[in-house]
Amino acid sequence: MTAETNPAATDPATGPAEPDGPSVGELVRAASEQMSALIRAEFELAKAELSATAKRAGTGTGFMVVAAATLLLSLPFLFVAVAEGLVALGLPRWSAYLIVWGLFVLAAALFGLIGVRLVRRLRKPERTIEAVKETARWARHPTESGTAASDAATVPPTA
Repeated sequence: MTAETNPAATDPATGPAEPDGPSVGELVRAASEQMSALIRAEFELAKAELSATAKRAGTGTGFMVVAAATLLLSLPFLFVAVAEGLVALGLPRWSAYLIVWGLFVLAAALFGLIGVRLVRRLRKPERTIEAVKETARWARHPTESGTAASDAATVPPTA
């Protein structure tokens, strides 16, 4: 291509020809600014949506907690009703309430046994423990890698 057919060619008398549009650097800068603005706008939108959702979730959770507390506070009335039902069946009042108390004790024992069994089945986090040990080995000998660090801890270096 000759200088006559290429409008961007350098003319020795007038210097380099000016391009018709923005330079590549200007285009890249503009695209970068627009991408940054777009990302900021999307973050703001997500923040606004999540804020409204979190408020609704918090309110809903609060009402569920109130419902659970109300149910929990109503349980003594249920057990009084059970005891009074036993009294209506002909049991003395003291024995009816003693039976209801015994049911509570049995339920507590059952839940306690289930809890003990579940806790006994827990296992220690072996992978985490091994990773921490490996990190400690590396910290003692940072220039060695892998299992060589653990071997170096047990085998003294030879001269």
